[in-house]
Amino acid sequence: MSRKMLPIGVDDFEKIRTAGYYYVDKSSMIRELLENRGEVNLFTRPRRFGKSLNISMLRSFFEIGTDKTLFSGLEISKETKLCEQYMGQYPVISISLKTAHGDTYEFARNELCTILAKEALRFSFLSTSEKLNETEKQLYKQLIRVDNTLNGTFCMSESTITSSLNTLSMLLEKHLGKQVIILIDEYDVPLAKASSHGYYDKMIILIRNMLDAALKTNRSLYFAVLTGCLRISKESVFTGLNNLKTYSLSDAGCDEQFGFTDAEVKQMLEYYGLSSYYETTREWYDGYLISSAYVYNPWDVINWCNQLLTNPDKQPKSFWKNSSGNEEVKSFLKCMGKGVTRNQIERLIAGETVQRKIEEQLTYNAIYDNIDNLWSLLYATGYLTLSEVPSGGLVRLKIPNNEVRGIFSDFILELFQEQVANDGVLVEKFSTALKDGNPTEVERVFTGCMGKTISIRDTAVKNEFKESFYHGLLLGILMFKTDWGIVSNREAGKGYFDIQIEIEDEEIGIIIEVKYAGNGDLDAACKEAMKQIHDNDYTAELKKDDMQTILKYGIACYKKQCKVVLEQEP
Repeated sequence: MSRKMLPIGVDDFEKIRTAGYYYVDKSSMIRELLENRGEVNLFTRPRRFGKSLNISMLRSFFEIGTDKTLFSGLEISKETKLCEQYMGQYPVISISLKTAHGDTYEFARNELCTILAKEALRFSFLSTSEKLNETEKQLYKQLIRVDNTLNGTFCMSESTITSSLNTLSMLLEKHLGKQVIILIDEYDVPLAKASSHGYYDKMIILIRNMLDAALKTNRSLYFAVLTGCLRISKESVFTGLNNLKTYSLSDAGCDEQFGFTDAEVKQMLEYYGLSSYYETTREWYDGYLISSAYVYNPWDVINWCNQLLTNPDKQPKSFWKNSSGNEEVKSFLKCMGKGVTRNQIERLIAGETVQRKIEEQLTYNAIYDNIDNLWSLLYATGYLTLSEVPSGGLVRLKIPNNEVRGIFSDFILELFQEQVANDGVLVEKFSTALKDGNPTEVERVFTGCMGKTISIRDTAVKNEFKESFYHGLLLGILMFKTDWGIVSNREAGKGYFDIQIEIEDEEIGIIIEVKYAGNGDLDAACKEAMKQIHDNDYTAELKKDDMQTILKYGIACYKKQCKVVLEQEP
């Protein structure tokens, strides 16, 4: 029997349910929402945690004319009375603001016009409705007006934009005789992008006025659901909105409905015959504490399963990193020594916790104003999570898993490379000592380098990660020797070496094997490194390439200490 497809990048509920995709059932969210909702409900979750798919599910459930078979066999179908009362019973306005941005305010505003107009076009019956008068029909036509002088793009005045959702819901209620459900996905993306491009003040006014009209003074509203990464402070965007119920990362309610639970991940792995990869999946993609529930990043789990089905020997990697610029982590690390201590970063990388105060109501234009806001941003966006259910004002934060730990490590190494790039003397000292077979000088220079960056604590984080970090530091120095042939983690002999160097004009070949001395015994770790070089015949490729002098280095690291040993052929 053929397996269902993995829904990579598919966030349309109907498509997933009808086109043969695997679906992790989150329909119980509908019951939780109906039983505990406010008039306006805001869900804040990190990116790629299923917000858009859940919004699509809500639309499919509530909208008049829905295909009720979409929910056959799902948890919500067991709630027969609730389904009879709510399924397919309401007009639904559903928009996503994830594309309402650009380099300029004018471009972002035009994108917002297009989003609103396309949603209004779904209700084209309003233009000929016998239940609407001519004035009301003209109001509808303003929502879908095209300006032929601007290449046929949709065009609305700012007053039309701000009243658009209110107007559309009023017209739908009059035509259909029922109040309207409004769904807004990624409501804060326009504000985040506006902050980055310098037009935040204009965009916050536009979005605030639109939401005010739609959510605060709208008699045609039955209820609304919004999703986003941040809970923007009421004073900034939800001014005077007293009917807002927030489901943030620390709030109770629907805590298992965004992200995959452990049981759901086990079931998915079993379905695809990948149960043997459970521990690796857990270490890399689990660890997010939402209210009192631990969940996995769904984007990562789906992509990881797809990778394994393509190549079972592939190693886990960061899928999440490539879906964003990760500016939050970069900004945080650049604050080292300016409010963020090296000790705090070292503890996080090591899997330990840092105690901080978290502010869950932020404004994008003030995120980088102080360190507390930056810590809060890392928490809200999923780079940090709570280590336990909070019981007071201060909370303990940690990096959730190996994937995010790798993101921090990668950017730490990038910063290190920037420092090295400005220190040509260091590069020459290190490379000269390495080429000349001077282990004492290699050890001295590399130890000095380690003192300028973070160290790796001897904690529960696996040695593989620690070795990769120091491996990265070495490459961060060597990458500037553009006249050397340097390769890393490539197969040679009977295994995979850490670093291989060929200096062709001098016929010198170098092999470097890095070990982390978990017990602090640097000598023993160096011996282990040299033994691995010998046992796996790592010099085979160098001999094949006719390198006349071969230098074999075993480098052992422990926190900010290192030991270097050398064997030379001939």
